Amino acid sequence: MDVRITRALLSVSDKTGLVEFAAGLREFGVEIISTGGTAKILRTAGIPLTEVDVFTGFPEMLDGRVKTLHPKVHAGILHRRDNPSHVETMRLHGLKPIDLVAINLYPFEETVTKPGVSLEEAIEQVDIGGPSMLRSAAKNHAHVAVVSSPLQYGELLRELRSRKGATSSSLRRRYAVEAFRLTSRYDSAIHRFLQSQQPPGEGAMSDVVPDGLTISLPERFEVALPRAQTLRYGENPHQSAALYGGFLDHFRKLHGKELSYNNIIDLTAAQEMAEWVGRRGPTVAIIKHTNPCGLATGSTIEAAWKKALATDPQSASGGVIACSQKVDVAAATVLDNHFIDILLAPGYETEALAILQRKRNRILLEVVKPLFSRNGLTYRSVPGGALLQTQDVQELREDQVKVVTRRKPTNGELAALRFGWDVVRFVKSNAIVYCGVDCTLGIGAGQMSRVDSAKLGSIKARDAGLELKGCVVASDAFFPFADGLIVAAEAGATAIIQPGGSVRDEEVIAAADARGIAMVFTGIRHFRH
Repeated sequence: MDVRITRALLSVSDKTGLVEFAAGLREFGVEIISTGGTAKILRTAGIPLTEVDVFTGFPEMLDGRVKTLHPKVHAGILHRRDNPSHVETMRLHGLKPIDLVAINLYPFEETVTKPGVSLEEAIEQVDIGGPSMLRSAAKNHAHVAVVSSPLQYGELLRELRSRKGATSSSLRRRYAVEAFRLTSRYDSAIHRFLQSQQPPGEGAMSDVVPDGLTISLPERFEVALPRAQTLRYGENPHQSAALYGGFLDHFRKLHGKELSYNNIIDLTAAQEMAEWVGRRGPTVAIIKHTNPCGLATGSTIEAAWKKALATDPQSASGGVIACSQKVDVAAATVLDNHFIDILLAPGYETEALAILQRKRNRILLEVVKPLFSRNGLTYRSVPGGALLQTQDVQELREDQVKVVTRRKPTNGELAALRFGWDVVRFVKSNAIVYCGVDCTLGIGAGQMSRVDSAKLGSIKARDAGLELKGCVVASDAFFPFADGLIVAAEAGATAIIQPGGSVRDEEVIAAADARGIAMVFTGIRHFRH
């Protein structure tokens, strides 16, 4: 059913396209009711209007907190034109119909993302009248058109021109869906912010991480994210996919093809590694299928790249590379000789960028803000729900390193063990990392048994021509049997770091002592599923 627009209420925070839209409505003789700043702009533009306080006969008050919450407004929107009782009620009380409501809301979400925003500032950006009118109009979309975004102005005016000043039921229904989506997201944003301001323990489960930081896990987890980008496909070409939320705000794309679903998963893993290990100095992480196939620190990015690549040059082909520091010409020259799918860095020298851009499809991203957050939460979907957890930001303190073997690790071994412990947290379980003091040598990832991961890591090092004699090993969880430790020792490892806690710890310690291995327990693990 077409509905002719005779009267419209316009009250918008975002003034984009407002004057043009109002002028378009006036072409069809539409009476315009407006409020505050919206009315001022329209009047300055010479567009006739009735201010809402004149329409209601009641002044705006309380610094604008109350202006449209009035029966004349909501009755005008909500009454059913096909209900004789409603029509008679409108006549008896001298109420006028409102056929179109154009509202966009106070910028609450933008306000609360500003650094240092106060609770008082945020509260003042909680819109009350706007969502109320949107919901009223959306509920009564059989008779009323609801416009919740400036992006809809052009389409609505085109419809009025094609339908002689009327709107179709299909457009009104579609716009109602958008209005309810907007109010739902808006309310969720307010809820999330206010919940984040609650002291720990008030209405939320609290998780206290070992460094004393308390993070609240909400009793109700809600996600309302705008679609940021439609992706070429999902994990496989027969799957569709899209990216939602502000993930892309962390990066600036400088060159190359569009990111894929798998690209985004891999570059997330790569950047997290570069940020965490990069605290040691210039760091390069080489990622395939979210696992590192090489990770190293060096005096420069060029040096770190060469050491990281040496771990597994075959697997590194076509990988995602994350650098912790700016890429200079020397680094770009050696990187350019390799097949790289994605390269991330916090910056590029001008000449370095020119070198790297010679490969047309190579994706180059500049990191503009960190991904890793010490007080952040991560989540993933499961059928019918979601899993939510704090990020793995556990530091290894001196008092957690417990030597359990007769031989203590040397200073050099201890430094290498700490490096390996930083890396192993990013390797899929079961995880074994063979390494030196500043680079990986062999990585066993994602195997069904720990001994198989130990074997795989040594095989990868051997295939890359790397010497494991004198290296150290990091294990993300305890050795359930001595067999994994024995494999590492036979491969050449002289020291091992692991959480401990197995019922067979004594058996594993005895195997280490029998082979002169130094071993330390941390008491914490780093599973990554």
